[in-house]
This record gives sequence, structure tokens and C-alpha cells, in this order.
Amino acid sequence: METFRKKYSFHDISPREYMYFPKGTLEMGKKGSFSRLELIHITTAMMILIICFTFTLSLNNVLWSYLNGFNLPRFQQGFALSIIAVFCAFFFHEMSHKLTAQHYRLWSEFRMNLKSLLISLVLSITTGFVFAAPGTVMFRGEPRVFEEGHIALAGPLANIILASMFTPVYLTLFTDSIGLIPKMIGFICLINIVFGSFNLLPFKSFDGYKVIQWNKYVWIIMVMYSLILFLIISPFIPKLLPIY
Repeated sequence: METFRKKYSFHDISPREYMYFPKGTLEMGKKGSFSRLELIHITTAMMILIICFTFTLSLNNVLWSYLNGFNLPRFQQGFALSIIAVFCAFFFHEMSHKLTAQHYRLWSEFRMNLKSLLISLVLSITTGFVFAAPGTVMFRGEPRVFEEGHIALAGPLANIILASMFTPVYLTLFTDSIGLIPKMIGFICLINIVFGSFNLLPFKSFDGYKVIQWNKYVWIIMVMYSLILFLIISPFIPKLLPIY
């Protein structure tokens, strides 16, 4: 018999750590619906993340620029790749969690963690280090174990699907090409593999922990497949970064 567990946050984080958590009765709304507040949180988190990754990927942080000078072409490439990283990895990952939770009739919305975002912003601009913890999908309800497993799996699965779609395209058409477009296609593969694999770590507050609680064999298959994808794309990693 399936058991139910009262949930307030997908990653078991107290709502008090996040801003503007609504009070009172929460209406789920239609699947795919977004509240005005949620759109503000998503947009703000994505804009800050794009800035953070731009300084990190382009090596144009304050420390590096002081020692080696500011490189505008590299900054422009870093900005383009950062937009891809945030949209194709972070956005689709979090929205997959949200839509799957809504599928199971749970109230579900993204909430940014402003403190973590500001820390990431300061660190990336000054040192190039990104502390990427922009927020989480919050939900309320009583999901069954398999439902919670499906919600957890949805995020990494979205990343792995995107990587699986773009890896053959890159390998077939762009491995010997130079320029921004080939680099962008390859970077979509790399960032989704890395982001999806990272979230499959088997530790509490990671998606992988909840997938294991539901079905460890699914988790093993996902991890092995992610590793295979990484091994395929890894020889081309230097070509995918703006510093080359």
C-alpha cells in the first residue's frame, strides 16, 4: 500500500529560507500555470545566474581581469553560453519538477533564494566562482512515494533528454567546425550532462536521493547513461569553452 507524506518543499528545505511564500489556501491552478509572483522569481533568478556564469565562463572576473586584462570577445561568448546554460539546463530542469508535481495535483511553484543568488553574484564577479543554488521548486501536498520519485526524476531526465538530442547533432555536424554556433551546440550537451548528473548525486536534498528511495534501479540506469554521455563528449570539452 502506498504511503503519503506531507511535503512543503521538494528539496526538504524550510520555506522560511525562501522569500514570499504565500499564506492561506493555495490554489493549484491548471497544469502549466504560473503566478505573477513565481514569474518574478524565475526571471530574477535566471538574470542573476546569466550574469554569474558570464563572468565565470569568460574568465573576466575582477581578479583575472586585474592580472590579465579584460577580454571583450571572450566576455561576449561567455554571455551567449550563459544564456544557453540557464535556459537549457536550469530552466527546463526546474520546470520539469514543477509540471510533474502539478500533474499529480500538487501546488507547485519556483521560489528563488535571494541570499544564495547574491552570494553567487559577488563571488562570480570578484573571483569567478559560482555558488549555483538559485532556488527550488516549492510544493505542498501529500505525494505517494512513486509520485515523489517521478517528480525527482523529471528534472535530471529533462537534462539527459536534451543532452541525448544534441550530442548526435554535435558529433555528426560540428566536431571539426569552429565558431560560436558549433560551440553553443556542444555546450548544450555538456551543461545538461553536468547539471543532470550533479542532481543525481545520492545525497539528501539532491534529486538522486529521492529517486533511490523510489527505485534504485532507475537511478543506476540514469547514472550509467549520464556517464556514457559524458565520456562521449569529454574529448571535446576544451573546444566548448570561451577561453579557447
